[in-house]
Amino acid sequence: MLSRRNPPRRNGDGASPGPNAFMKLDPESLQQIVRRTLDHYQARAEAFWEGTRYHDVEQNIEALLRHIKTAPPFTLLDLGCGPGRDLLTFAQRGHRVIGLEGAPALADMARAHSACEVWEQDFLQLDLPEACFDGIFANASLFHVPRQELPRVLRQLHATLKSQGVLFSSNPRGNNEESINGERYGAYHDLVAWSAFLAAAGFVELEHYYRPAGLPREQQPWLASVWRKGDLP
Repeated sequence: MLSRRNPPRRNGDGASPGPNAFMKLDPESLQQIVRRTLDHYQARAEAFWEGTRYHDVEQNIEALLRHIKTAPPFTLLDLGCGPGRDLLTFAQRGHRVIGLEGAPALADMARAHSACEVWEQDFLQLDLPEACFDGIFANASLFHVPRQELPRVLRQLHATLKSQGVLFSSNPRGNNEESINGERYGAYHDLVAWSAFLAAAGFVELEHYYRPAGLPREQQPWLASVWRKGDLP
């Protein structure tokens, strides 16, 4: 069983979750929620592809690329690449991009759709090379990292970026709670809390914005932010 302080709840995909305290998870429970989340995507890989293949994330892609200071082509990591939609976009622009995906079915689809290299790793057992990437694209992925593990994971991302490298993230925002929504785990941070995690891991904010663009804030469930690798505190 999962160890939690209060029962989590979330009001459906795209909605802000209800208030509850963060869970305190033991190692067995951590592995359980990772497996449940990956099993969810594994079982629904085709449906996930059909449901997301035409999503417009051009704003997010441009937010990452315009902040990278080195000359292109860039070496990029698509963290949680899913079935490969954005891998293909980066590759078509001439960048060297590697995907990272924990669900084997999605990893296979990503290779087939993009012809890119894809590493099969889950976020709690990352094995990343030091100072390798100019940029990391974490689009709708880091919210699956349990809050208690997030500092460690962010430092691993910091370490795999080159000097002055850039991290992009987009997550469903919330009131600093976590939940199991069906079979998927999610942590939902507001800007203040998310910024504190990134700053503690050695990142410096470049910009943030809410999505979808052009709507009232209450209709913008996604928080996007861009960060440059700085010195560790």
